[in-house]
Amino acid sequence: MDSVAYQQFADLEEDHFWFRGRRRIFFDLLDRQVGNGNGLDVLEIGCGTGGFLKRLDRYGRTMGLERALDCAALSQQRSGRPTICGDAYAIPLPDSSLDLVCLFDVLEHLPDERRALAEIARVLRPGGTAFFSVPAYQFLYANNDRVTHHCRRYTWRRLASVLRESGLLPRKVTYFNTFLFPVILPAVLLMKLKERVVGLADEQHTNLTVKIPRLLNRVLFAIMSSERFLLERMNFWVGHSLIAIVEKPRS
Repeated sequence: MDSVAYQQFADLEEDHFWFRGRRRIFFDLLDRQVGNGNGLDVLEIGCGTGGFLKRLDRYGRTMGLERALDCAALSQQRSGRPTICGDAYAIPLPDSSLDLVCLFDVLEHLPDERRALAEIARVLRPGGTAFFSVPAYQFLYANNDRVTHHCRRYTWRRLASVLRESGLLPRKVTYFNTFLFPVILPAVLLMKLKERVVGLADEQHTNLTVKIPRLLNRVLFAIMSSERFLLERMNFWVGHSLIAIVEKPRS
């Protein structure tokens, strides 16, 4: 991502409803999949400014991997967890050395997704888990995706297919950010139309920088995070983003 986007995300990730809502959903699902306090070896790939790293400690020994040197340093400083400056295409860890690998909105940044997935499969122990979140629907690709250097957006079928091709077995693949999707969809399409007709006032800022009143931010967080109660029992078939939880086969 651009350094501007990294700084925006670092400033917003503790309070903005989108960051808080997805964290609540992610960790609710992870708690159910891998449990708490299991002493696992955990890696977050593309850890950015470190907002997730300290929270992953509940599962065991945690480290981050971040390609950008300045962000790796910021992640280690903010989280207090070891952060390696390295590449998802060549993870500097031995084969079968990890129990849990997480990519929170990272896979869409990688031009060669299959190469990265092969590395993830390599470093996972048999029976190990990988967690992915990605943005949904290529027709929603807009300036936010360009600023954050997204190579693509996904459908359920595309995500499940590329994971299976890499030898990872999906346990759960679902859309999320579904309850707010009826509001997000027309807003993004209108924004794309505005971009095409009159251009952008500021091409370096993401749509997350739009100021949201405190009360509305709380309401949106409550709506978005409430999806976790259904996601533990079912999958959603439409939404602004996708989650995949996969397992490396034991044999």
